[in-house]
Amino acid sequence: MKLSFIDLFAGCGGLSLGLEQAGFTPVYVNELNSDALNTYLVNRSEYKHLSLNEFHSNDIKELTGSKKSLSKLSKNLKTKFNITKGDLSLIVGGPPCQGYSGIGHRRTYKVDKKEIPSNYLYKEMVKVINHFNPKGYIFENVRGLLSARWTKNGKKGEIFQDVLKQFKTLKNYNFIYSLVQSKDHGVPQNRPRILLVGIRKDINSKITKDNVFPKQDSTYPNLGELLSDLIDNNYDKNYTNNKYLSEPKTNIQKILRTKKNGISILKKGDELTDQDYSKHSMHVIRKFKYMINNNGKIPPKFKTKKFAQRLLPKKWNGKGPNITATSLPDDYVHFSQPRSLTVREWARLQMFPDWYIFKGKRHTGGLRRAGNPQKGIFDREVPKYTQIGNAVPVELAKRLGLSLKKKLS
Repeated sequence: MKLSFIDLFAGCGGLSLGLEQAGFTPVYVNELNSDALNTYLVNRSEYKHLSLNEFHSNDIKELTGSKKSLSKLSKNLKTKFNITKGDLSLIVGGPPCQGYSGIGHRRTYKVDKKEIPSNYLYKEMVKVINHFNPKGYIFENVRGLLSARWTKNGKKGEIFQDVLKQFKTLKNYNFIYSLVQSKDHGVPQNRPRILLVGIRKDINSKITKDNVFPKQDSTYPNLGELLSDLIDNNYDKNYTNNKYLSEPKTNIQKILRTKKNGISILKKGDELTDQDYSKHSMHVIRKFKYMINNNGKIPPKFKTKKFAQRLLPKKWNGKGPNITATSLPDDYVHFSQPRSLTVREWARLQMFPDWYIFKGKRHTGGLRRAGNPQKGIFDREVPKYTQIGNAVPVELAKRLGLSLKKKLS
């Protein structure tokens, strides 16, 4: 197996799917949340080994807590795939970013980031890399990591400096990092992400941004091009739609409606999943209609202190995408209908194909989704919208995978 990888903190599998599309094969997956892990596994029936207990885990510390656990995984990879130390192409991971992102910070009840256990999980990723000595690795996270502080009075960027310090302990790797805008890589969002990529020195002794990260372009679709085939004029009658009402209208729709076999395209009348609509109150509907008819403006009587909703544009302006999909679908209003986006539309923003299935609740309440670090409650529900909002855009991951493939194969 020439292009194998381990995905840590995998979520619902956006980074993995992009790498798979680039030709890589997942051999082990780690994800704490059971719903997100179920989403990951149900979409990878062709990789039957992943459903076996020895090739997936929840808490990463079950793997990194002892050399015995890591050695056991090494033995399993040797037995199953003849993969020995140094053979893995990549170890990838995006440790939870609740404590780093601006949105996550709003919901951590002013608790210092040093008090949130998940903020230290990059150290566990380094342990796994050190044990398996892969040809390369990818660490990804939110832009907020660049300026995050351990405490209110801490030094700006001190957490990221500690991340860099940890990865520098891997002496046989060169690494480089960059703040990447997803819109520069075919994604209909600006969605900035920190990407830190390391390559083993014996594989490539000199790495630069130009020879590691994919080239930038402006191939992102407009939202009308992305979503127009999913519009149902009767959405507010049954509040669900389980079949396509039209043939694909654009090239990006054909791509996302291509079945898993990579050949046939989902047609009008074929099954459509996760196209359920929110039942908004009349007050909210009037607000959304006003926004649609007034270029997104919100009159004072409709404004709330909770968050500022935005109208999604059917076409981007000259600067391209200016949105970032989060865990809250109500942040955005559909460009032509007074409603928030469905799970399927949300997934398309992240470039998940329509065959990709999501497990768990559709959405959940704020405390259940965010926990309460102030009271020591760190467990969180991860409903479908949150799984998607937390994911790495599939197209970005694919392009990064294709760029690294040339250097690692």
